[in-house]
Amino acid sequence: MNSSNESRKLGKCNLEWIKEYSSKEFEREFTYEGNLGAIYGGESTEFKLWSPYADGVKVNLYRNGDVNNKDEKDLIDTIPLVKGDKGVWSVKVDKDIDGVYYTYSITFDKKYEGAYDCEICDPYARACGVNGIRGMVVNLENTNPDGFREDKNPNEELPVCESIIYELHVRDLSSDDSSGIIHKGKFLGLTEQGTTVNNEGAISTGISHIKELGVTHIHLLPFYDYATIDETAPFSHDQYNWGYDPLNYNIPEGSYATDAFDGRTRIIELKKTIKSLHDNGISVIMDVVYNHTYNDDFCFNKSVPGYFQRMDKNGIKSDGSACGNDTASERSMVSKYIVDSVLYWAREYHIDGFRFDLVGLIDVDTINKIRKGLDQIRPNIMMYGEGWTLDTKLTKEDVVLSTQNHINYLERFAMFSDDIRDAIKGSVFIEEEKGFISGNTEEVDILKGAVMGMPYWSDSPDKVINYTSCHDNYTLFDKIFLCNEDISFEDAVKQNLLAASIVMLSQGIPLLHAGEEMLRTKVNAQGEYVSDSVRDADSVNSIKWDTLKLQEYYHVYEYYKGLIEFRKNHRLFLLDCKEQVDKYMHYLDTAQEGVVAYELKNEQEDIIVVFNAMKKAYELDLLEHQEYHIYINDEKAGNRILQKVKKEVAVEPVSCMVLIKA
Repeated sequence: MNSSNESRKLGKCNLEWIKEYSSKEFEREFTYEGNLGAIYGGESTEFKLWSPYADGVKVNLYRNGDVNNKDEKDLIDTIPLVKGDKGVWSVKVDKDIDGVYYTYSITFDKKYEGAYDCEICDPYARACGVNGIRGMVVNLENTNPDGFREDKNPNEELPVCESIIYELHVRDLSSDDSSGIIHKGKFLGLTEQGTTVNNEGAISTGISHIKELGVTHIHLLPFYDYATIDETAPFSHDQYNWGYDPLNYNIPEGSYATDAFDGRTRIIELKKTIKSLHDNGISVIMDVVYNHTYNDDFCFNKSVPGYFQRMDKNGIKSDGSACGNDTASERSMVSKYIVDSVLYWAREYHIDGFRFDLVGLIDVDTINKIRKGLDQIRPNIMMYGEGWTLDTKLTKEDVVLSTQNHINYLERFAMFSDDIRDAIKGSVFIEEEKGFISGNTEEVDILKGAVMGMPYWSDSPDKVINYTSCHDNYTLFDKIFLCNEDISFEDAVKQNLLAASIVMLSQGIPLLHAGEEMLRTKVNAQGEYVSDSVRDADSVNSIKWDTLKLQEYYHVYEYYKGLIEFRKNHRLFLLDCKEQVDKYMHYLDTAQEGVVAYELKNEQEDIIVVFNAMKKAYELDLLEHQEYHIYINDEKAGNRILQKVKKEVAVEPVSCMVLIKA
């Protein structure tokens, strides 16, 4: 969520426009409901751009997508557009121009201070040249790999609380030499099966590892076209970025393609990747960032100066995103753009879910429009996001934002639970603060509410994403070391496994940070733990697959795998509403602050779960003359009986135990 933008004022002309943009009169006159962009029709292509205050628009057709190409014949033609209703400029080119690159040149009347001329990429472009400066006309039918028309979500019928999400950066999966993956840092790296650590044929890596782990969904960090990687040489100088710097919202990122210069390649390879994941039973969630853009040069913001962003009457931009340019989603054509974009990805690329970055900056009406549109495509497309409450300057009155506190305004939308995250491991903002797994019981009541899938802001587990770590902040394993001075490796592993157990055995939707299951750490060349590794080298961010050759790391992977297997096989952990939780789940009195225990009971099963964060064993009393079967303890997890016990059992220090009544 970074941006190179600095706040600045616009000219007087633009300030006058900004005062009008959110008015009912402006929206009545200029809200357009039709299609925009380069609309390819085979024998013709229609270009349509929304720019109500422009004085002239032309489309420039190019042979090349690289602006640095010095071919004198690069420019094919420049064609004027005609202004029509609702501020839309259009022209039809009556010939097949599939594969031709294009830009728009826009003229604003020079008599106004602050007006200017510009050449931009189409905000609605579906394909582009290298580094996303020029759009490309594309026949999308020709970008479909074999069988893509029949491709579908393999988990389409899966209830949301049965999902298990694995959050992954495309490049991190394969960039380490130990991955055994050929297409390092590329979309196609996610299609390679049977890869092993160092190509030694023993321990799986990449998609094979993820498939064996048992997750149902991969949540990929932003893979639209973002601004901070030079696509001409993505690995030079060890360039790296998470991708929260939007440049072209409707185009795949070129640095993940084997050829960023050919506008079709990135589209074809992303579709191949999605189909491959689907063929392997894994659904795909797209991380989307509509709350801000990379900087003021965002093409939409130049075609309608100042419209896309929230500003006050003096032209000072709102900064709730900490990126300098909060998106004005409450304006009709910004809302339309966001909705159109999400629905496009769902239709064209068969995306199965969307994670919304800082969704608390987007209004609930826009999110609900997306929900309605997705339901018309495929009803089981997931939606969730970061519902933090942030300080943003809205351009209209009576706008409700999509924060945790407003979760009940949203239709089938889940929020990340910072409640369970911080209660488990301590605040992400205070390095030294401990959580429950480190013996801090101050937030145990918050933890109990979160484990039920109902933190204070939610009344139902299907609205809650449970996690302990993600790309932001320190990894779970690093946080454990930071807040526990002189802790041993063995004790840190115990805390890690306890944290994973809490997430996987809580009501709600579990999410794992890629590599957490192998004790992922992010350490720089100076030996320092890295928190937000957004611009750090691959040496910091890559998944170190060769750690799995060490038994202590492979054991952690096996434990995570067992937790997932157990969760999937016991429906009492998959409750999706308050009524079910209230009926089937209740806490046990442990008489120990460092122990949380609860019972899940219905007609089929009677399950006891114990989380012991104490440094001593906890003696759990059982029903007299009743046998219980242990499935999870401090050493192993899975759906097989580990031990049969009666009367009482010792829950080892800093561990989880799960028993089922025989």
